[in-house]
Amino acid sequence: MKITSNFDSGNIEVLDASDPQNVQLAIRFDAGDEHMQWFHFRVTGAKGQALKLRFTNANKASYLGGWENYQACASYDREHWFRIPTTRWANEELTIEHTPEGDAIYYAYFAPYSHERHLDLIAEAGCDPKCRLELLGQTLDGRDLDLLVIGDENANKKPCWIIARQHPGESMAEWLMEGLLARLLDDDDAIAKKLLEKAVFYVVPNMNPDGS
Repeated sequence: MKITSNFDSGNIEVLDASDPQNVQLAIRFDAGDEHMQWFHFRVTGAKGQALKLRFTNANKASYLGGWENYQACASYDREHWFRIPTTRWANEELTIEHTPEGDAIYYAYFAPYSHERHLDLIAEAGCDPKCRLELLGQTLDGRDLDLLVIGDENANKKPCWIIARQHPGESMAEWLMEGLLARLLDDDDAIAKKLLEKAVFYVVPNMNPDGS
């Protein structure tokens, strides 16, 4: 059995993986920050084996309330994600118990939103005549920090800023952004039309592309 996270948005530290029933893991802190909540890794070579994955430092997470009734995500194809049994023990560890049905499986805090998908989102929105793409600058790692402006800036309309992923592990926020942009740019969406009559939207889908 092998556990790896050296890929886009991968995040885990393997402490001990010698026993499938006692795999000890640690969630890494965000780079340059004290925030820690999310994980994303792949397990290979464990098909048909009952796994017990222990997150030994879950009690140090930034938001402990996020573990209440929490169920981790898993996927075999990185496209379709499903929930799996996850337990928060009295000693504050988080434990996943699961038996993979394939040669490789991905486990994640929430369904990841890849950087490639982010670039596709920016490109598609930027092709819409109602949207203007502006480069706010570049990150420390040289990635573009994109702003999407939707609406008529020349009219006297209310400016509305919407930003996501200040904490890079909050991939659910960029899934929300994808749905938001789809509606704002939909010519047949009556609610979006009403909103754009009164407001201009300044949308930053990912404030922290380096971290994510």
